[in-house]
Amino acid sequence: MLNLLAGEGGSKWLSTVFIILIVAAFVAMMIFNSRSQKKRQQESQKMLDAIKPGSKVKTIGGICGVVVEVNAEENTFVLETGTEASGKSYIKFDKQAVYQTDAVPEGAQAAAKPEENAKEAGAEAKEVKEAKEEKPAAEEKAEAAEKKDEE
Repeated sequence: MLNLLAGEGGSKWLSTVFIILIVAAFVAMMIFNSRSQKKRQQESQKMLDAIKPGSKVKTIGGICGVVVEVNAEENTFVLETGTEASGKSYIKFDKQAVYQTDAVPEGAQAAAKPEENAKEAGAEAKEVKEAKEEKPAAEEKAEAAEKKDEE
């Protein structure tokens, strides 16, 4: 009889631990999700702040053009669309309407330069390696030509 009671108490304990683990996993997921969402929101805000006259922009409505004017107080910009031949038009948008842009935040420009330098260094190293590989092949051809001359 004591074993049955002990077994019942043990399953209650295990179910309590299981519930606590589920709740802890849910809380951890919520924290991780909120952090990543905050990071994405900051990156998006940096991109919007980087928009300046001359930046190419595509809006959420699919309108493409070049930014002519930016009003930081109203959080808006004026987009120029069309060509000289077809006629230009100017449309005022809220910055939140930006879908894509070629504007690069200042911090990203500095980070991109070392990355580009690393790519260039990697390309140079590859060229040197290829040149070293071609050299033995050229030497083999020269040796083969010498053997033919000897014969």
